[in-house]
Amino acid sequence: MTSEVDKDGVDGGRRHFLLVATTVTGIAGAAMTAVPFLASWKPSARAQALGAPVEQDISKLESGSMVKVNWRGQAIFIVRRSPEMMKQLEDPSLADRLRDPKSEQSDQPKYAKNEVRSLKPEYLVLVGVCTHLGCAPMSRFQAADAELGADWPGGFYCPCHGSKFDLAGRVFKDVPAPLNLKVPPYRFITDGVVQIGVDAEVA
Repeated sequence: MTSEVDKDGVDGGRRHFLLVATTVTGIAGAAMTAVPFLASWKPSARAQALGAPVEQDISKLESGSMVKVNWRGQAIFIVRRSPEMMKQLEDPSLADRLRDPKSEQSDQPKYAKNEVRSLKPEYLVLVGVCTHLGCAPMSRFQAADAELGADWPGGFYCPCHGSKFDLAGRVFKDVPAPLNLKVPPYRFITDGVVQIGVDAEVA
């Protein structure tokens, strides 16, 4: 009688041990399976290098001002051009001073290959990297700037080597930079939100 109780006790302990061991093994196996599965959801190294799109609220951006956004490790300039800035771009004498006024050799999406280099004339979106040696141009939007001269129409100035760009990011002649500032792919999600990194669908 006692031996049967002991036997049953041993068998019960053995059953409990096997149950716990099986459960732990099952959980460990499930975890090991889940890790690569969950890892597959993460962006690949190539996708991370390309950079995910970024969004910027521009609904409160004042006329004549600029906001900077980081995309793919680069500064993106978003400028809301004022009527006075647009008037400077319409000056017929400006094209004669530019190296590539029609942006034929420069890098921009097809929808930005126009005189204002943008989807919407009021908003300019540029990669804020000088096309000479990669310095960061500064905004010099005020026309007739004291340092840049009475004929300065407003635009961007690179302090590293003196390259100048107009209010559409087009490079002036006789400066080190060979090309206009790059226009990244972008689109307007709403009137007040721009997304950098995704091309607009233009009919």
